[in-house]
Amino acid sequence: MSQTVWTKNKVAYYPGCALEGTGHAYNTSTKAVGKKLGLELEEVKNWNCCGAMEVKNVDPKLQTYLSSRVMSIAANEMGHEVVMAPCNGCYHNLKKADYDLEHDAGSREVVERLSRKAGHAAYQPGQVETIHALDWIKNAIGEEGLAQRVRNSLKGVKVANYYGCMYTRPRHIFPEKDKGPGTESTSKPHFMDDLLGAAGAENVDFALKTACCGGAHALSDSDTSTKLVLNIIQAAEAAGAEVIATECPTCHTGLEMHQIRGETRFGVKTKVKIIYFTQLLGLALGLSPRKVGLHENVSDSMAFVKEKQLA
Repeated sequence: MSQTVWTKNKVAYYPGCALEGTGHAYNTSTKAVGKKLGLELEEVKNWNCCGAMEVKNVDPKLQTYLSSRVMSIAANEMGHEVVMAPCNGCYHNLKKADYDLEHDAGSREVVERLSRKAGHAAYQPGQVETIHALDWIKNAIGEEGLAQRVRNSLKGVKVANYYGCMYTRPRHIFPEKDKGPGTESTSKPHFMDDLLGAAGAENVDFALKTACCGGAHALSDSDTSTKLVLNIIQAAEAAGAEVIATECPTCHTGLEMHQIRGETRFGVKTKVKIIYFTQLLGLALGLSPRKVGLHENVSDSMAFVKEKQLA
């Protein structure tokens, strides 16, 4: 499918489970920024879980079906060519399902069988292009368009941009990346840096921008997750960051919760704020902290935002 569809202002919006739960502030800020930028989101009707990690670990082909159903609804019932998924897990799983359906006959057989049983058209690979919220803003508005809309510059805000591990891995399910200038890189992602830089932020050189936060181990091995998060936070602080910008609800929640646990469990106190990139963009566009859901974050950033004259 041609990537030119990315520039369309109206896309099917797949929030996924996390954005209706612990990542609600991401949902709020994504919708608010979209509205401010004149971009239209049409939520996928009757959407279901993408299969996340739980279903994938038990039956990968069932997970492929669950993700394919979301894309089928967007394409066959709503007429969309683009599905935007802000959650790294959802984005990854929809991309993986599309790849598996194109390359694995067994996956196609399961999806066709379950789709018939469920009473809807089976998704065909390539019917939609799944994009991330970063792709959505980068391609529809771009840095220049964003800079023209900034009302409260992020100048003086030092940001470490944290992408997490599922945004770029495994490389083969992201064929649109690593295509040279203008495309995202899987080894050194930069779309969040580009957008926040256009809004005036100072992006710090941050080596762990794609390191794992330990989200998959949060319940089974909390200490490992806490140590992985502390590695990320301490690296950001060492680079001079005041804020870690996130674009994944699982990563965001993990960084916030394990930042607290790092102090209570291991006595390691860190001060960097954890804020969704959409919240930072919303503030730069003139939206209030409440409009972007800043009050829903565990990491209390209100004093910092006021200090930077963003509220």
